Amino acid sequence: MLVIVGSIVVVVSVLGGFVASHGQVGALWQPFELVIIGGAALGGFLISNSMKVVKEVGSGIFGVLKGPQYKKKDYLDILSLMYEILSSARKNGLMSLESHVEEPDKSTLFSKYPKIVKDHHLLEFITDCLRMIVSGNMSPHELEPLLEAELETHHHEAEAPAHALSKVSDSLPGFGIVAAVLGIVTTMGSIGGDISVVGGHVAAALVGTFLGILLAYGFVGPLAAAMEGRAKEDAKAYECVKAALVSNLQGYNPNIAVEFARKILSHNVRPTFAEFEAHCRGAK
Repeated sequence: MLVIVGSIVVVVSVLGGFVASHGQVGALWQPFELVIIGGAALGGFLISNSMKVVKEVGSGIFGVLKGPQYKKKDYLDILSLMYEILSSARKNGLMSLESHVEEPDKSTLFSKYPKIVKDHHLLEFITDCLRMIVSGNMSPHELEPLLEAELETHHHEAEAPAHALSKVSDSLPGFGIVAAVLGIVTTMGSIGGDISVVGGHVAAALVGTFLGILLAYGFVGPLAAAMEGRAKEDAKAYECVKAALVSNLQGYNPNIAVEFARKILSHNVRPTFAEFEAHCRGAK
C-alpha cells in the first residue's frame, strides 16, 4: 500500500509543481523518449541478469505490493512448530524425528501448520537442519557455522532481484541523457526552420533527461530498496529456526530455545510470550 501511496505522492508533487509554475503537462508527454529510455534499460537489464533473476524481479515487485511474506500469525506458527519438534526430541529422543523429517507432509507435527508445509523453501530448511542433527550428532559449534553459510547463500539469492533492479535505477539517468542527446541531434536538423519547431525538439530532448532522473529516483530506486527490505524481513523466519535449533543443541530446554528464537524477531511481528503460549495451547 505504501508503494502505491508513495508513487502517487511523487506524481502529484512533480506534476503539481510543474503546473503551478505555469507549465503545460502535455509538453511532458514524449512517448519516443520513453521508448528510448525504457527499452535501453530493459535491454541492459536482460543482458546483465539470468532468467531466474528476471522472473524473480517480477514476483518481487508483486510481493512488495502484497507486503511481508511472514506476519505475526506465521511467526507464531513457526515458533510453535519448533517448540513441538524440540519437545518431541527431548521426550522421545532425536530418532523420533526421523519420520517427521523424511515425510513432513504426512507428519503429525508439520500437518498442524499447513502454510509452513506449503512453503517449500522454509520447509526444506527446517527438515535439512533436523536431518543433520538426527543423523550427524552435531555439536552447536559445528552446526552454527554451517547454518550461517546456508543463510548467507539464501540472503544473497533473496536480495539478488533487488540489486538487479537497483542497477537499472542507476542506469536510468544515463539513458535519459542518451535520449536527450538523440533529441538534440534531431533538433540540429531543424535549425534554420520554424523557431517553434526547434523549440519543441529542444523541449522533447530535455524531457528525456527529466524522465530518466524521475524514473530512477522517484520509482525504480525506491522500489528496489523496498524489495531489499522485504527480503531482509522475510529472512527472519530462517534466522528464527536457526536460533531455536542451535540454542537447543547448546543445552537449553525447548521453552528457552524458542524464547531465543522469539527475541530475534522485529517488534512489529514479534508475538508476546502470552500470545505464544496461547497459540501453542490452541495448536495441540
